[in-house]
Amino acid sequence: MSVTVSDARVSAPPGPPPRLVRPRHHGLAGRSTWPISLLSIVVLGAAWELVSRYGLVTPLFLPSPGDVGTQLIAVATEGYANATLAEHLAASLGRIVSALLIAAAMAIPLGLAMGLSRWAKGVADPIIEFYWPLPPLAYLPLMIIWLGIGETSKVTLLTLAMFAPICLSAQAGVRGLSAERINAALTLGGTRLQVFRTVVLPGALPDILTGLRIAIGVGWSTLVAAELIAATRGIGFMIMSAAQFLATDVVFVGIGVIAAFAFLFSLGMRLLERWLVPWHGRG
Repeated sequence: MSVTVSDARVSAPPGPPPRLVRPRHHGLAGRSTWPISLLSIVVLGAAWELVSRYGLVTPLFLPSPGDVGTQLIAVATEGYANATLAEHLAASLGRIVSALLIAAAMAIPLGLAMGLSRWAKGVADPIIEFYWPLPPLAYLPLMIIWLGIGETSKVTLLTLAMFAPICLSAQAGVRGLSAERINAALTLGGTRLQVFRTVVLPGALPDILTGLRIAIGVGWSTLVAAELIAATRGIGFMIMSAAQFLATDVVFVGIGVIAAFAFLFSLGMRLLERWLVPWHGRG
C-alpha cells in the first residue's frame, strides 16, 4: 500500500515546529589561520637561528637574528649612511604616501570612467596595458632624463607603479556590477549622478580598496629602485649603501623595516575595508 504526501502529513505526530538550526561553515572558509601563521614564523626563526649558530652559512651571507637585532638598535640610535633609521624611514614614507595619494586621485576616476564608458576604456586601456607589465627599472632611465634626479622623478616612478593596479581594480569593480541594479535605480527615478553615487561607487568600492592594497605592496617593492636616483636618505638607499659595503646585517634591517611597514599598511587597508564595506564577502 503506497503512502501519499497527504497521508504522511496527517500521520505526522503533533508537536512544536522544528527549530531552525544555523548552518555551520565547514572547511577552511570560517577558520582563523593566525595560529598556523604564527607557528610558521616561529619555525622559520628557529631554523634561522640554528643555521647561524652552527655555522652552516657564513655570517657574510646570513647573519644571525641576534646580530640583526643588534644592528637594528645601532642604526636606530647611531644611524647609518649619515642618517638615523627614523630619518631614512621618514623619507621613504613621504615618497610612498605622496605617490599613493597622487596615483589614487588620478587612477580611481579614470578606472570608473573606463568601466562606464567604452570610449574611455578604448583610449586609456592600451596605454595602461602597455606599460603595466614593464618593471620600474625599465623606465627608470626615462624618469632621470625627463625629470632629473630630484624628488619629482622618485615620486613619479612610484606613482606610475601604483597607478595601474588601482585603475584596473576600479574598472573591474564597475564591470562587475549587476545591470539589473542600475536599471532598477534608473526605473525608480534616479538620475545618472544619483545612480553613480548610490549604486556604482559603493558597488565598486571593495575592488578599489583591493587595488589600493595591491598598489601599496607594489610601491614598497619599487621603493629601492626609486631611491637609486641620487637619493641621500631612505630605506631603499640604506639597503643599497649597505650592500655596496657587504653589510648584510644592515641589509636585513632594511628588508625587515620595509616588510613590517608594508604589513602595517596592508593591515590598515583591511581595517578600512571592514569599516567602509562591511557587507563585502558576506553571503
